[in-house]
Amino acid sequence: MRAGKLDKTITIQRFTTTVDEYGTPVETWTDLATVRAQIIQATTEEFMKGWGASTEAATIFRVRHMDGITPADRVTYLGRAFDLKEIKELGRREGLDLRCVATGGD
Repeated sequence: MRAGKLDKTITIQRFTTTVDEYGTPVETWTDLATVRAQIIQATTEEFMKGWGASTEAATIFRVRHMDGITPADRVTYLGRAFDLKEIKELGRREGLDLRCVATGGD
């Protein structure tokens, strides 16, 4: 993996529950890591859903290998949030392809 191709900065976030100053549980996204990434693919794919076909923009971010990332995490890039749908390991722990779909909110 060539460092020169990792020309974007993304943040990987995890959904957590914290307690505010009043003792009330608050659910929020917490930054897990800010890393350099390469955008491999930004396409529109058609997915079959229970109510019919719809299109979602799929984006693949390529990053150096990290332990502990799960599909429950999400990626933020340029102020947009992307749900993590699939994690593919590249080589022998050289890198990861994070297949994401932009969320409707945030």
